[in-house]
Formats: sequence, structure tokens, C-alpha cells
Amino acid sequence: MTDRYAVFGHPVVHSKSPFIHRAFAGQTGQDLDYEAIDPGADGFAEAVRRFFAEGGRGANVTLPFKEEALALADEALPRAREAGAANTLIAREGRLLADNTDGAGLVRDLKLRHGVPLAGAEVLLVGAGGAARGVLGPLLRERPQRLVIANRTPARAEALARAFAPLAASHEVALEARPFDALRPPFTLVINATSASLAGEIPPLPSELFAARPFVYDMMYGASPTPFLREAARHGAKTADGLGMLVEQAAESFFLWRGVRPDAQAVYLRLRAALGG
Repeated sequence: MTDRYAVFGHPVVHSKSPFIHRAFAGQTGQDLDYEAIDPGADGFAEAVRRFFAEGGRGANVTLPFKEEALALADEALPRAREAGAANTLIAREGRLLADNTDGAGLVRDLKLRHGVPLAGAEVLLVGAGGAARGVLGPLLRERPQRLVIANRTPARAEALARAFAPLAASHEVALEARPFDALRPPFTLVINATSASLAGEIPPLPSELFAARPFVYDMMYGASPTPFLREAARHGAKTADGLGMLVEQAAESFFLWRGVRPDAQAVYLRLRAALGG
């Protein structure tokens, strides 16, 4: 019997997940079907319970349901607990497990695809919402020298830094929060974890941060560079968008479900070509 998987989101019609996971299945000879399900704004829990009751084996979860997915699971695995949200659900022995593969996807994309060294790096993480929280733990475990969180609302950055202070200390990482106007170069890596690019906006970072030519990464992606990446490139910085993170986090989910790691690079190249890049 063909195993069933899905991605839940609202909206979800433009999700690349069905394409990615069907491509992974074709590569690895896995007999599975993968669909996109939009349960509406208020129907997530009921739709997920029905999907797994009918034999679903696993699911991805995207906005706005990641926190609800964590609460719905019978057990939250360590990465999901740490992130406070889940993007992967796994049916195992009659129980529903929640995991979060976003941080692993980001780290793999930075290190393997873009050759960005994280050990000993000076990292600026822009944003203090769910996207930032979801990747902070995996970034700290790579042992950068320093990681600074900056956010439009400084109190949120400070709260996030406090929450992850024990993990940072255990990996000997200097973790701090700063307002935008107090940021000073150099940073070797700047990551935009805000949703500003969706609105065509740019976080108000001092221009000298880009002029110092760090590697600049935006978790958003599209057919053309985001405003954040265009601004960074204008100052001579090397840039990358989040398409590789999307594929890598999906590959990590696929591995959790099927026990085999697909060729993420092949699917990344197909998606990049489809976007015209």
C-alpha cells in the first residue's frame, strides 16, 4: 500500500513541498504519495487527526500552524521543544511525534551548499520571532564565536537571548541582544529571519554592516533576489536566499520518515531552474 504524507498550511496552494517530496521518493524508490492540505484558519487540529486516523504516516507543517502542531503531538522531540514549534509530524507506534527540521536545514545549506564556516564565526541573526527561535539552537551548536540577535522590538531579542543563554554557555558562544542602531561590524554572517522581505521591506540595519562584506542570507526566497539581498549585494556582500534551506529541511523530514537521506542538491537545482535562477 502506498504511504500517505502531506503538508498542512493556510494558504498552502503554492507550497513546493509536494514537488520536493515526490522528487525525493522517485530518487530513493519509496512508495509514497504527498499532498497539500489547507484546513482553513481554524481546522488544523481536526484535519491532522483525520489524516493520521486514515493512515497518514507523516506530515510537514507550515505557517500558521507550527505552534499548534507542537501542542497537538503526543510527544515533542528535543528540537521541536527547543524551537517552541514543529514543522514535522511523525506517526510512530500509534503516537504522534513532533520535530523541527528548520535549523538543521539552515545549517546544512550554509555549510554544504554555500561553504560558510560556522565554527568561530561572528553571526548576526536579524529577527526574534518563530523563524529565529527555530534555528537558534542548531546555530549555537555549531560553536560560532559570537551570535548577536537584533530585532525591531529589542525586548523580544533580549528575551530570546535569555532563553538560549544556557545552551550558548554550554557551547562557549557569546550570545547577546542588541538594538539595530547599536550594531557594529564586523560580522562574518548575517541572517535575515524576519518576514520583511515578503512585504518588500528591509530591516533597518546600519549600512556599514553590509559594507564589511559578510555572507548575507535571507530565509525568504523567490524568482529574484529579495530587497534585503539586493541591498547587501549593492555593498559588495556575497548573498544567498532560503531556497536551499527549504530543500534541506525537507530532506531532513524525509529522512525522519523513511530512514533514507535523499539527494537534496539535485532537487535544489531543479527548483532553482524552475524559478529562473
